[in-house]
Amino acid sequence: MSPGVSKKPPVILLPGLMCDAALWDFVAPTLAEVADIQHGNLFDDDTIAGMAARVLDDAPETFAIVGFSMGGYIAREIAMTAPDRVTKLALMNTSALGTTDKIRQRNARVLKILRDRPFTGLSPISIREALHPDRQGDTGLIDHIQTMARRLGGDVFRRQMSLIREDGHARLREITCPTLVVTSDADVLRRAIDSERLADGIADARLEIIENCGHMTPLERPEEVAGLLVEWLTVDP
Repeated sequence: MSPGVSKKPPVILLPGLMCDAALWDFVAPTLAEVADIQHGNLFDDDTIAGMAARVLDDAPETFAIVGFSMGGYIAREIAMTAPDRVTKLALMNTSALGTTDKIRQRNARVLKILRDRPFTGLSPISIREALHPDRQGDTGLIDHIQTMARRLGGDVFRRQMSLIREDGHARLREITCPTLVVTSDADVLRRAIDSERLADGIADARLEIIENCGHMTPLERPEEVAGLLVEWLTVDP
């Protein structure tokens, strides 16, 4: 082993919509004790295939991968595109549901509005909706989420809002690596029942439900998330 080369297994972390590496700020210190952490670039493409290809181009020969929310769609695509390279898969607060006509129309309206005004960040209402009711007044947590969005800016927002997600349930059996599916009991953006369906479709997938938590699980319950990911990485299935 050359000096400076990590002996820890590599793990790629993929964030959700308008999140960057700071999504994992409270999870990464613990995870770094057992893994070489890398962060996938989901900011320069406007298709799932394009995002997946970019992450693969930057990835080591083999790796584990964690996808949160939107990032879960990219992680699934990578696991199916390069099954010989993905050693383990974790899907967090995500689903295999496709983009509905209602969501497409909503996104189109939002993008139309942005053509006439600058991007100033996410709606405070949408941020609070993503959190457990007990955390919706947590200004520090809200500021952390808003800072990520403002740092990424309007161009990234437009690209990510343009994503079309195909229903992926029919392809879940193509995923053959050990898979952990994590959801939370108070997530109104990605319902626990959708995560259960996701886990049911992947052979031998393990489902974990985090209690008293909204959608932003890595920020709301970082200790539980870190514990689950460390176990997932270090314990043979």
